[in-house]
Amino acid sequence: MTITVPSLPATGIAPERFKQIFRNHPAGVVVVTVDAGNGPAGFTATSLTSLSLDPPLVSFGIGVTASSWPHVRQAGSAVVNFLGTDQEQLARTFATSGIDRFAEPTRWRRLPAGDPVLDGVTGWLRLDIEQIVPAGDHRVVIGRVQDSWTGGDRSPLVFHNGGYHSL
Repeated sequence: MTITVPSLPATGIAPERFKQIFRNHPAGVVVVTVDAGNGPAGFTATSLTSLSLDPPLVSFGIGVTASSWPHVRQAGSAVVNFLGTDQEQLARTFATSGIDRFAEPTRWRRLPAGDPVLDGVTGWLRLDIEQIVPAGDHRVVIGRVQDSWTGGDRSPLVFHNGGYHSL
């Protein structure tokens, strides 16, 4: 049996409508950090998704116009830093273009494999980048989790309706 689904126009909904719908969808806030050999880079994301338990895979999206995109494209690994409710300023720092996001007051260090990780986060995942999938004006990065750390039971930072919140 074949099911026919009516198709939408090729253009889909307007970008402003798309943003409006997703403003009502709360999402956890992370900072993705990488170093492709040109110094650390990173960006704030709300698109982190767990994809698979076996093997342990996650994904996140990044816009192709983002200043961190060239670094992510060239990196073989990344760190996903989970932010706590007290780290709104860190989220804002890594969401700001044209600044050195790793300068003071940002505190960070390198993991044994050389990946940059932020200090004071609620947890992190170190992953090997396995695949980058084109998706419109973004790329979906799929990574296999190789290492992790959790700092205990702290409330996560959440983004909803254009602002940061706690649970």
